[in-house]
Amino acid sequence: MQRLIRISDPEDPRIAAFRDIRERDLVGREGRFVAEGRVVLNVLLTAARYKTEAVLLLENRVGGLDELLPMIPDHVPVYVADAATMDGIAGFHIHRGILAIGRRPEPRPLADLLAALPGNALVVALAGIANHDNMGSIFRNAAAFGADAVVMDAASCDPFYRKAIRVSVGAILKTPFARAGSLDHMIAGLNAAGFQILALSPRGGMEIGEVPATGRTALLLGSEGHGLPEALMSRLTTVRIPIAEDFDSLNVAAASAVALHRLWRG
Repeated sequence: MQRLIRISDPEDPRIAAFRDIRERDLVGREGRFVAEGRVVLNVLLTAARYKTEAVLLLENRVGGLDELLPMIPDHVPVYVADAATMDGIAGFHIHRGILAIGRRPEPRPLADLLAALPGNALVVALAGIANHDNMGSIFRNAAAFGADAVVMDAASCDPFYRKAIRVSVGAILKTPFARAGSLDHMIAGLNAAGFQILALSPRGGMEIGEVPATGRTALLLGSEGHGLPEALMSRLTTVRIPIAEDFDSLNVAAASAVALHRLWRG
């Protein structure tokens, strides 16, 4: 294909944004993020809020991308490399063979996001979710079970981290989200927007399946280690997922899937 640009040197300056991916996961990408794999690339190319800046493909994956390649805007460079060169660029083996650089949009203020949601909106609210696998899984569950948005406090990790996007299978690029400041600020914003907040805890006062359908609902999830503050839960409706009596709890990603399925209005 004429538009493919072959790269044979890992130090080629044209692919600098793809170099040393793991290290740049830690130090940041100056408003950019990495999309990894065919499914995530497809989401990136079809998500209106995100712009694709460059694509890097393993040469033996090109033949299977006949449907995706025409979706890439003409101004976006599409680089192709053999396996050794691609691994040299990334700094480790890229077994999916598909990488893209996207640009983050301007952050949405919490109040603006909540105001734009429908009257029966279901929102996932995250407090101190610091694990990127959990973050990606929660976004995937939110998309699967029809959540309208995800909101999070400042103590939660960055959803644009490469692994979080990959684990979410691109749901982070599809599901609207906003970051609040403190947990108290997030709770105040949800209250002001008319949301019933359901705090999920193994010690919740009501089984999640018994919650009556209402208008706007926010499912509040805390970290696995510390959970939600007792002082906060005392002010909210608390819910639990019934599990075997001789077992402690589910992890937060699994719990989010069960709870969202119970609250799903699809």
